[in-house]
Amino acid sequence: MNSSTSEDTERLEKIREIDRRIEELLSHRGEVVAGLGGDPKEIFALGLQSHPIGVAYLGPQHSYSYAAASKYFGFSEFLHPVSSISAVFEEVQRGQSRYGVVPIENSTDGRIVDTMSNFIRSPIQICGEVLLPIHHNLLSNCPRSEIRKVYSKPQAISQCRRWLSEHLPDAQRVEVASTTEAAKIAREQPGSAAIASVQAAQEYSLLIVCKSIEDDPNNATRFAIIGKDYPRPSGNDKTSLLFQVPHQPGALADAMLLFRDNQINLTWIESLPVPGAPNEYFFFVELDGHIEQSSLNHAIESLKLRALRLDILGSYARGS
Repeated sequence: MNSSTSEDTERLEKIREIDRRIEELLSHRGEVVAGLGGDPKEIFALGLQSHPIGVAYLGPQHSYSYAAASKYFGFSEFLHPVSSISAVFEEVQRGQSRYGVVPIENSTDGRIVDTMSNFIRSPIQICGEVLLPIHHNLLSNCPRSEIRKVYSKPQAISQCRRWLSEHLPDAQRVEVASTTEAAKIAREQPGSAAIASVQAAQEYSLLIVCKSIEDDPNNATRFAIIGKDYPRPSGNDKTSLLFQVPHQPGALADAMLLFRDNQINLTWIESLPVPGAPNEYFFFVELDGHIEQSSLNHAIESLKLRALRLDILGSYARGS
């Protein structure tokens, strides 16, 4: 056996050993993964392939979700696109992908309702997050003066509405499923343009007519890394909860006081209607700290006594 084959065999055995350890630990739901700490980056970097290690993202390639997945995990053949946010959740829930990348909040448009609705329906953890600056570009193969239609996904058009009104007031705005689809149309259709990334311009041989046309120069989208892992404390963590309280006066205020009384900083709160229950809501909140922190754990245990439903969506390292 040559040295190369020996090294490959040793590496494969090491991967299998670590893999068995991960699966053993993950079989105890709610426990923090030891050693690797349940950190998606570390687990993914090991290249464990005797179980699903792929990463599903809202495609196609060169979408902003792809850019977020690449930023977090690095460029890899194990990143694969799916057609919807719901499909990302399904891939992870069925075990066809170990992780998923989904947008959760944009600094201009706010919450991503489709993602939050899937957390209501799916028992999936948030085990990480990544922040992606969003720079929209006007792509075309014709001069700006000849552009008659501008294609992009609704969020991108919304985030450039002021620029479009000022610089292309007569151009028709056409919503499509993704910025990548918009780029494909702009390549084929005369007099059309796309709002998309620089990478899309390169991929589809389009000219960048105007760069960074987003109305907010600080425009960014926060993406959640979803999976079934339980990261251990990193020292700079946040915890996400989904809960429902009784539909009665003061119920939500009482729940919020639990965090104040335990000196827990609440950094984000959103509400989604409960299907089939008028005027009732699920609340999605994010808090500073990790669930292993005693004060946060105490607040959550107290909330359990008041809530009709409480899902601990995850404690994980704050993204950058």
